[in-house]
Amino acid sequence: MTVSSESDVSKYLNSIELLVVGRPLGEVGRVREATVSGGSVKVRVELGFPCLHAHSAIEQQLSEALSAETGASQVEIELATKIVRHGVQRNLKPIPGVKNVIAVASGKGGVGKSTVSANIALALSGEGASVGILDADIYGPSQPHMMGIVGDVPESEDGKTMLPLRAHGLQVMSIGALVDADQPMVWRGPMVTSALSQLANQTQWKDLDYLIVDMPPGTGDIQLTLAQQIPVAGTVIVTTPQNIATLDARKGLAMFRKVSIPVLGVVENMATHVCSACGHEDPIFGAGGADKMIEDFDVRLLGRLPLDARIREQTDSGRPTVIAEPDSVIARDYRETAWNIGAALAAQRTDHSSKFGNIVVEEAK
Repeated sequence: MTVSSESDVSKYLNSIELLVVGRPLGEVGRVREATVSGGSVKVRVELGFPCLHAHSAIEQQLSEALSAETGASQVEIELATKIVRHGVQRNLKPIPGVKNVIAVASGKGGVGKSTVSANIALALSGEGASVGILDADIYGPSQPHMMGIVGDVPESEDGKTMLPLRAHGLQVMSIGALVDADQPMVWRGPMVTSALSQLANQTQWKDLDYLIVDMPPGTGDIQLTLAQQIPVAGTVIVTTPQNIATLDARKGLAMFRKVSIPVLGVVENMATHVCSACGHEDPIFGAGGADKMIEDFDVRLLGRLPLDARIREQTDSGRPTVIAEPDSVIARDYRETAWNIGAALAAQRTDHSSKFGNIVVEEAK
């Protein structure tokens, strides 16, 4: 086929499924400009999710596809990223300084959700986004330890709000930064939910594309507060392959759907155990649990992550894997999972409310 117009180029490129995320370009980005001149084609593409490490692969895929389809002798693809604000629950206003809130949740404890949250936040940051992480586990905050900021205390410039802590390029807030590490949080539900709301809304987040919320396990007060008071663009469900974990993860997934928060997909953590001595992989927690969830709830698998001693060692040291070993296979797995999460959110509806003024109804005199 010979392309005769810019619209032909745009239409064709938007239909191409990007191999790195398994979604059509038109679903997670758009062609901003296309120029056809003789036997050459120049295209500027805008992606709605961060994936700097995948740019060369995307450029190559689009260039080869367009060249084969059009017969153009020269194809130039220019990639850019623009992350926009996406829709949230009705009647909730965005958190100042935050475009998108993504909750990382599970129905059950012990599935590595906090480790996944930390590494995904770091991966999104490393791919070009401005990212923060909010530790919503009031009873058992772990992000200060994982981020290597134990003992750091947030400052306040006005006595009413707090500046987020900084770690590895992230903005971080946790109740663990406000109380002694050995002090138990013996609080009833209302105090816990009030603390979460204050951490989210009284932190001076600055120009965040994503705020990753590390949720506690279960479907109780914290989860309901998140649904009712915090504008969430999407949630990620973390589970392990075993049935006992997916039973609870299914409840968590169903709960978020019930409160009208989009479920971006499922991350299967500890999918295989990697032997530190020989590198052999063994599915010690079984297999197939996440696949059954994906089939039953019609959601996507966002990533499969390994169980590896290095992940535990690195998070314990305050330098999660994505920072400690950025060129490792494990870090690559986290990056690819982050691409899928960003792409899943990019495919959600966009929030245009900020473009409209407030409507004021006044009584006629």
